[in-house]
Amino acid sequence: MTTTEATPGDTPPAPATPAPSPLRLPAFRRFLLAQVVSAAGSAMAPLALAYAVIGAGGGAGALGLVLATNTVPTVVFLLVGGVLADRLSRSRLLFLGNLLAAAAQGALALVVGSGHAHTGAIAACGFVSGVAVAFTTPAAQGVVTRLVAPDQLQRANALLRLPTNAVKVAGPVAGGLVVAVSGPAWALGFDALTFAVAALLLLGLRLGAPDTKVGAGALADLREGWAGFWSRTWLWTYTAAGTVLVAAWLAGYQLLGPVVAEQEYEGARTWGFIQGAFSLGLLAGAVVCLRWRPDRLLTVAVGASSGLALPLAGLAFGLPLPWLLLSAVLAGIALDVAGVTWVTAFQQHVPDAELGRMSSFNQVGERLAIPLGYLVVALVSPVFAVRSVLLVCTGIIVAATLLNLCVRDVHRIRRVR
Repeated sequence: MTTTEATPGDTPPAPATPAPSPLRLPAFRRFLLAQVVSAAGSAMAPLALAYAVIGAGGGAGALGLVLATNTVPTVVFLLVGGVLADRLSRSRLLFLGNLLAAAAQGALALVVGSGHAHTGAIAACGFVSGVAVAFTTPAAQGVVTRLVAPDQLQRANALLRLPTNAVKVAGPVAGGLVVAVSGPAWALGFDALTFAVAALLLLGLRLGAPDTKVGAGALADLREGWAGFWSRTWLWTYTAAGTVLVAAWLAGYQLLGPVVAEQEYEGARTWGFIQGAFSLGLLAGAVVCLRWRPDRLLTVAVGASSGLALPLAGLAFGLPLPWLLLSAVLAGIALDVAGVTWVTAFQQHVPDAELGRMSSFNQVGERLAIPLGYLVVALVSPVFAVRSVLLVCTGIIVAATLLNLCVRDVHRIRRVR
């Protein structure tokens, strides 16, 4: 038997030191706290906004106008927000964006509380809030990669979603109580306060600007970003499939779900149970992602997305309530698993200097799905039965998932160890 002796210059490799848990990092805890605080106010805002419009004498048309003026500027300015997120300090962008949102919600609370609110004033405040979202969304995608090691990204993303999902469960209930007891102005004022507190927390992160080419203009950055987005087949195919899938999900679940619950079950009571089961699934999905670390991140994200078809199919076939609740729980778990694995894959396989622009292109696709899904259902509902439309939405979700799984590039996106 032969042996090899170590030469004087040889040194044994040092054992790999595991990265610390994200919760042990002060900067990550600050970012997590800011996200939770902001989510607490945002969970109350939709209900308070609806009752503010109703209190101002508006109906469904006025509420639709207000929601549109909130969504449209987000889509329009997202690409600008993506460029800025790759050129400026992301913590400073998040600070300014949350400060702008605090000002918009604070102004709205004052207008509503004064009793002089009207649809135009509410819509104007919503427009400013939509602009703020356009600048904070791309910047937020690139923060976690600056705070934790690559092998801790999934755990960090799951930790971010766990408390925010819990807030989304309790927030609407608390918002309903506040609106019922004190009126919508107080809930909107609380939302403004949470944005202001989050802004101060985010300012303390003090993240530097990403490394970008000196002298490149904004339009050049945007063209370069589009070239980078299109060159990543896994990214644009996931975005395209996601646009179709999200449109079918929103149309089937958010729009037609309450209709079926009213016609076939016990109305609001049944729908409340289903919503609660779905929220419980979201919480469980975050817990799953704290433990499970799949290697093929994007394959899991795409495959898990198909779980959203379950409650739509259950409603379409008129399943008993226990089965509907189970399908909603499973859909919630699937959605959160898909969300965490997708964000982790995105953060690990897109360079830091491009995260803002790549995120903005992806977000534009998903935001466009919102009016697309609602518009299509509004056009076909008078012609076809609700159950038939639900079955079509179910089929679209399954088909979009299967087609995306056929993209070879999707299966090449593996976890960075």
